[in-house]
Amino acid sequence: MPASSRRYPYVGFQMEREPGKEILAVEDLTKTIDGVKVLDRVSFRVNKGDKIAFVGQDEIATTTLFQIITGEMEPDSGSYKWGGTTTQSYFPKDNSAYFDGIKLPILQWLSQYATDTTETYLRGFLGKMLFSGDDVLKPVDVLSGGEKVRCMLSRMMMYSSNVLVLDQPTNHLDLESITAVNDGLAEFKGVVLFSSYDHQFIQTVANRIMELENGQLLDKMMTYDDFLEFKSKNKN
Repeated sequence: MPASSRRYPYVGFQMEREPGKEILAVEDLTKTIDGVKVLDRVSFRVNKGDKIAFVGQDEIATTTLFQIITGEMEPDSGSYKWGGTTTQSYFPKDNSAYFDGIKLPILQWLSQYATDTTETYLRGFLGKMLFSGDDVLKPVDVLSGGEKVRCMLSRMMMYSSNVLVLDQPTNHLDLESITAVNDGLAEFKGVVLFSSYDHQFIQTVANRIMELENGQLLDKMMTYDDFLEFKSKNKN
């Protein structure tokens, strides 16, 4: 058999420190966007060990929630509080603000987010994401969608946070890269909040499912398959 030419990136998230019991408390978050109430008094608590998939067709509600809890947007009312031992990394669905009009080569772009800015260290991270040799000198504003996602994952891994918030991280990725992200999140020992439409991805990563529909939250401590079964049995 000929050797496979498929190349898998390596996605692995390490925590600098273990989070305590208090992770995140969300109380009565409400937000209206363009006249539509996308979050209506949403409340929940995130526990240590939770890997929560946000599912449902209302992408705007999930993105809005993620932007609020990561400090990128203010709610109309309500509050949220991160535990004192938590550190968060955010993977936004729209990463254009990180790349548009930015002429920096990949190596220099990544160094903005690093504590260790030596070329060897940075190349080590980028090599895991399949950027090798002169690839790392490519300006970031000409990268493909998949290459930008791999850059954002490198940035996230570098932070060593114990809470990861990822808004549709598998968009623009090929199957090999999706598998790598899937494995990385499944093996991660910290807390994960993520959104995805990939059934297998959700089933293998999440131990808790939240669905946002019409501003309301349905929260179930179960796998995705069990959640879908629950939904089908409880149809009106």
